[in-house]
Amino acid sequence: MKITDWTKQEIRETAHKVDVRLLYETDAAQVMHINLQPGEELKPHFTPVDVFFFVVEGNPTIMVGDVKKEVGINMLVESPKDIVHCLYNYSDKPARILVVKTPKPTQQARLL
Repeated sequence: MKITDWTKQEIRETAHKVDVRLLYETDAAQVMHINLQPGEELKPHFTPVDVFFFVVEGNPTIMVGDVKKEVGINMLVESPKDIVHCLYNYSDKPARILVVKTPKPTQQARLL
């Protein structure tokens, strides 16, 4: 059994300049942990694969296409491939989100 502690994973260097850590990666899927501090956000972008977001902590606002909504803990939001999406933390508390991409992308996301 492999157990991964997200707090011990390296913060990845991304164009978003937020705390993003790789938790799991195979050819079938990739799981990232994003820790957004109050006021932080990702840049709107497209991914070449399907993505879903699962909120672990906080109340981030998630945009998929032209819909933007605040969601709570234990909520899952789907984002089909090639649809613009983004995460925002407008609250005064941290927000932690698991991002699952399936299959694992072979191309980089495209920023807007």
